[in-house]
Amino acid sequence: MPVILAIESSCDETSASVCVDGKILSNYIANQTVHEKYGGVVPELASRAHMQHIVPVVHTALNEAGYSITDIDAIAFTQAPGLIGSLLVGGQFAKSLSLALDRPLIAVHHMQAHVLANLIDDPKPDFPFLCLTVSGGHTQIVVCESPTNLKVIGETIDDAAGEAFDKSAKLLGLPYPGGPLIDKYAKEGDANRFKFPEPKIEGLNFSFSGLKTSILYFLQNAGKSNLFKEEFTATEKEKQEFIQNNLPDICASIQHRIVTILLNKVKKASLETGIINICLAGGVSANSGLRQAFEEAGKKYHWNTFIPAFQYCTDNAGMIAITGYYKYLAGQFADLTVGSTARAEW
Repeated sequence: MPVILAIESSCDETSASVCVDGKILSNYIANQTVHEKYGGVVPELASRAHMQHIVPVVHTALNEAGYSITDIDAIAFTQAPGLIGSLLVGGQFAKSLSLALDRPLIAVHHMQAHVLANLIDDPKPDFPFLCLTVSGGHTQIVVCESPTNLKVIGETIDDAAGEAFDKSAKLLGLPYPGGPLIDKYAKEGDANRFKFPEPKIEGLNFSFSGLKTSILYFLQNAGKSNLFKEEFTATEKEKQEFIQNNLPDICASIQHRIVTILLNKVKKASLETGIINICLAGGVSANSGLRQAFEEAGKKYHWNTFIPAFQYCTDNAGMIAITGYYKYLAGQFADLTVGSTARAEW
């Protein structure tokens, strides 16, 4: 009955979790509000905040689970990918614990952990399953044959879906983080009011850079065109009035296009692989429009659909803990020379 302490520090959330025999007993997250006034995460500030938060966060997770630091059997941590300064804080802390307690160390790939978040609560998907993983920095379709056998079969060739949400929100003048605000306003709008193009990308890969450009020109032209045409360019006043008068419909239309791009690729992946167990994961899976459309697609195409609880969608140590648990069972341990990496292939 292994007791796993997990640490997540890939971006701007400091999180710790305790997993006992595959059950998550605690999943504590300390958020960082310091970035709000900058309109995005500032890496230096993020790493400093991690250093302030990590000890109390770990203590809180252990206390909530009812375990002491000497009870743990292994320490799992996010090794990659992410902001290098943030990763180093969590990684060095985990290594120090491993050395001091003489406990094995488990290095976890952040994106694999998002996929395996679907194995935390019942009902769990049967293997093999497909997972659409959507976050601020990544958009992927993954085939999961087992907890330790995962393969990316589709990914973004430029921007991620989460970035498309946040950059669109910034163009609309919405405060950071803007993705949840688009979701909020979209609930009040008409998703078919404005039309945005779907990128023609072969295979199972994604692209969102062209969509972002289309949205940019659409707003610059106050809704008259999605193309760059100098004669359509509106004044700043006209642009702001257009946004103010049509914000819910604009948000609903943007969200609808991003969601259809994602689900059209999932449909294609399911047809090509024959897999009907389909999971959703990543921070953007908390988007209500995506969750609803995903479940509706499951009914339409006869998929078995799975979505993690909200607390396991955004960056959190619970998903690191469950991944660490399966790696512990498989004997996949790391030594103290393992390095944190901003970018890492699977």
